[in-house]
Amino acid sequence: MPKVVLVIGGVAVGLVALKILGPLIALLIVLGVVALPVVGYLMLDPSQRRRLRAQGRKRLGGG
Repeated sequence: MPKVVLVIGGVAVGLVALKILGPLIALLIVLGVVALPVVGYLMLDPSQRRRLRAQGRKRLGGG
């Protein structure tokens, strides 16, 4: 349930940013929000990535 609230809030903020700032700036904000976690993940070394993936599987009940 908390993830749904986050998604709805994100969409609302995106629509407000689109209305107030214009499409180009809103697109840059969305790309920045998506790019930051990706860059953070890519900065991890292989052993840290393995540990992170294993932790995610453990939370999902996959082993």
